[in-house]
Amino acid sequence: MELGTNAILVSLGVLLHIACLVSVFDMYFRSPIVHGMQQYEMPGDPPAKRLVLFVGDGVRAHSFFEIDDGKIRTPFLRNVMETRGSWGISHTRVPTESRPCHVAIIAGFYEDVSAVTRGWKENPVEFDSVFNQSSHTWSWGSPDILPMFEKGATKNRVSTFMYPPEFENFGDEDASHLDHWVFDHVRAFLNPEKLSSEDSALLQQSGVVFFLHLLGTDTNGHAHRPASWQYKHNIALVDEGIRNMTEHIESFFGNDGRTAYVFTSDHGMTDWGVHGSGLDHETLTPLVAWGAGVAGPEHHAAVADGAEEEKEEEAMATSNWGMGSLLGKDVEQADIAPLMSALLGVPIPANNVGKLPVNYLATSEKYTALSKLANAKQMLAQLDVMASSKQANTPVSLF
Repeated sequence: MELGTNAILVSLGVLLHIACLVSVFDMYFRSPIVHGMQQYEMPGDPPAKRLVLFVGDGVRAHSFFEIDDGKIRTPFLRNVMETRGSWGISHTRVPTESRPCHVAIIAGFYEDVSAVTRGWKENPVEFDSVFNQSSHTWSWGSPDILPMFEKGATKNRVSTFMYPPEFENFGDEDASHLDHWVFDHVRAFLNPEKLSSEDSALLQQSGVVFFLHLLGTDTNGHAHRPASWQYKHNIALVDEGIRNMTEHIESFFGNDGRTAYVFTSDHGMTDWGVHGSGLDHETLTPLVAWGAGVAGPEHHAAVADGAEEEKEEEAMATSNWGMGSLLGKDVEQADIAPLMSALLGVPIPANNVGKLPVNYLATSEKYTALSKLANAKQMLAQLDVMASSKQANTPVSLF
């Protein structure tokens, strides 16, 4: 009798532990992505007809902004920040890896924990993105990043141009050739003499996106560390490449003033050349925006007494950035997606959780307010779908 009772207790204990384990996966490893939401169009006439997104993979904010031996490492983008654009720190979230951080930038949501079922290599659930909402997107860069945005997009909406996987070699003395490849191929594509009639027609539409994924910095950071000449030189090369690319794009479109530009990074990197966790060097990344619809530079006002100590700490952390009174407009990484949508006038990605940073916009009060309203409605639509799904799958007595 006693043996039978013990067996029952052991069996109940095992079942209880299994139930607890299953509940953890059910609650915390469920994809946050839902479908079936209504999409909300942006209001009126958008400021930009096209947008260029540059992502310097693995570029940490400190290495981007710092002045090294009296020299500015990124003279072109520094000039943009000082004269005609907006800048700030984009705060990423863990895991600070390329896939989830690019998803945050372009789709507006953070890590899908159900990706554990795919070894964290891809998102198992299809998702919406700025690229999918564009009239057409052309992208150049790494085969590790580009395919996931083409996979879930409307057929033939996203065109990808990738170098072979073997180009990504951590044994290279200098991996900046990866970024040269991207800049060279974009320049070759935007050649009126070689452009196909189909691409030429698509390029004249509104809502066009160009995505340049620049992996050289990340590869050099891993192989040689962020203090190396290779990493620092690669950041300078990216700055020069963006300058040349901006001039080429403006010339190609007849200097019509309808192009918006965004430069950022997916994640940073520690001093020993790794990323993935939540240290400042990994989570603080640069953001610079300029062009059509983007607000110009702002300067710090007088510091209030209550904020004096906080400002002193910030000044110490950025003392070698040489920013002076130039005001940085910090954002969460997912906020970049609705910013790009507002500049282009396309619907915000359906799964976005980012908040539109209106201080980056130089648009009318009406356009700004209606864009913010579209952002709020888009997030509320997700909540409605989640609530309906929960209600449908939960006993009435428990809901």
